[in-house]
Amino acid sequence: MTNTVFPAQPTPLVDIAGRDEKFPVNRIYCVGLNYVDHVLEFGEDPSKVDPVYFMKPGDAVVADGVDVPYPQHTNNFHYEIELVVAIGKEAYNISEDQAEDHIFGYAVGNDLTRRDMQLVLKAKGMPWDPSKGFDMSAPISAIHPAADIGHPKEGRIWLSVNGDVKQDGNINQLIASVKKVVSQLSELYVLKPGDLIYSGTPSGIGPVVKGDVMEAGIDGIDTLTTKIV
Repeated sequence: MTNTVFPAQPTPLVDIAGRDEKFPVNRIYCVGLNYVDHVLEFGEDPSKVDPVYFMKPGDAVVADGVDVPYPQHTNNFHYEIELVVAIGKEAYNISEDQAEDHIFGYAVGNDLTRRDMQLVLKAKGMPWDPSKGFDMSAPISAIHPAADIGHPKEGRIWLSVNGDVKQDGNINQLIASVKKVVSQLSELYVLKPGDLIYSGTPSGIGPVVKGDVMEAGIDGIDTLTTKIV
């Protein structure tokens, strides 16, 4: 048993659909500006924008149905529905053709964002971390193994707030495909089993306030419900 100066924090765990086993989370990678309509929503030219990579801490995950407190230091707290890719095999400098061999499964995620803080940080040329990587900023559904559902290439991706649909797209509209994202990230980092990749959001991002209930889903994968308190 390792002797530590204080008890080590537990490994964050995510449910796996249909199994008693849990998925131990290592790192969370995120992709920004990865849907054409979302890039246009920010007033950018999709042909001139490459997907942006950033990170959240692994313990930012929040299970389906768990309430999320409205965070401090924001007055413009946003949702972003995302297809989440769960890595199950170490990947370093792999090709796109090899990417699916390293994917364990898929889930529905919500990349919660302090939007006002993000815009200020971007304008100053500073890192986004405080606007994206805060506590409880990564709600996620159960992970569905690729062995059970395959590797989804299309399917409706949507999010509603209090029953009103705000985001409505299709995962086939990704600018950088899942395979490309996994390959590119494997050139920047050694991807490890337990890594999660939030692959980007379609248009329709917007604010939520205390009391709002977000429901999000991707056809063929799962749904995710989160209340802001």
